[in-house]
Amino acid sequence: MPPIAKEICIGNLGNLQTLPDSFTWELTSADSVIPPSSAAVKESIPVIDLSDPDHVTTNLIGNACHTWGAFQIANHGISQKLLDEIESLSKTLFDMPSEKKLETASSEKGVSGYGEPRISSFFEKKMWSEGFTIADGSYRNHFITLWPHDHINNCRIIEEYKDEMEKLANRLMSSILGSLGVTVDDIEWGQKPGNSGSKVGRGAIRLNHYPVCPEPERAMGLAAHTDTTILTILHQSNTGGLQVFREESGWVNVEPSPGILVVNIGDLFHILSNGKIPSVVHRAKVNHTRSRISIAYLWCGPAGDDVEIKPIPKIIGPVGQSLYRSVTWKEYLQIKYKVFDKAFDAIRTR
Repeated sequence: MPPIAKEICIGNLGNLQTLPDSFTWELTSADSVIPPSSAAVKESIPVIDLSDPDHVTTNLIGNACHTWGAFQIANHGISQKLLDEIESLSKTLFDMPSEKKLETASSEKGVSGYGEPRISSFFEKKMWSEGFTIADGSYRNHFITLWPHDHINNCRIIEEYKDEMEKLANRLMSSILGSLGVTVDDIEWGQKPGNSGSKVGRGAIRLNHYPVCPEPERAMGLAAHTDTTILTILHQSNTGGLQVFREESGWVNVEPSPGILVVNIGDLFHILSNGKIPSVVHRAKVNHTRSRISIAYLWCGPAGDDVEIKPIPKIIGPVGQSLYRSVTWKEYLQIKYKVFDKAFDAIRTR
């Protein structure tokens, strides 16, 4: 976790009446990934009904992936009760005193636990947000610290959410691949013993909180970035803030709607598709009157740090050329956290 400023604890942001200089973003340098813009255009990313026939949803998802790198889904099979439970869990966690939350802070080299966005180290200014990452079983000890008398039920919510999201991620993966004319069996997940042909999923959950901000037009909840995943499935509370970037349009608001989930294409799928389906640049803005909660399921496909990710041969074709070299998930993660938005350039073959 990037170091937390001693003078301002991220757990107390919602109590501040003025915007500290360390959290003040200049409009001319708000994002390093793409040219900044304070305004978002009136446009919407597609909403796809997963109860439609498979061939219909596959075509719609494929089109959305090619044109947006993101889409929204309805009738996805995740119960509203479960979405409400994990949102309530998140609110309860972030409403705790900062001292209690900091008892579960992630280590400097670790991922799981409470802290700032991991991309914070790439930006001069701080982001108006806090989060809690669940990437391994250590979260159970954190939950015992946070909820000594109710950790069992909260762990149950997390495990159920992970299971349901894993199923949904696999279903979406099949549809996205189908839009490219391939299947999961066409992916060479790796040649090491135990990895070849593996379809076991690996996913993490990131609980995010964007407190009320005294000057939201000068602050940034989460700076522009792409996800280091195959895909990300996002549930957001009824307060807007998510924006995706589209070359033709600029920044586009993704307004929350009950029961609707947002799906972002991540870097690993960008590599698998040989660049045909791009990972989407997105960010989060903050609000003057209402806080915002979002829950991101970060799906990286097969388990194992040594699983190789490379363009699918069938997508390249017999006379095509691979744009990216083979890279393990662990190696790509290390590259991303060294060069950030230049990661694709670091593994490009031409």
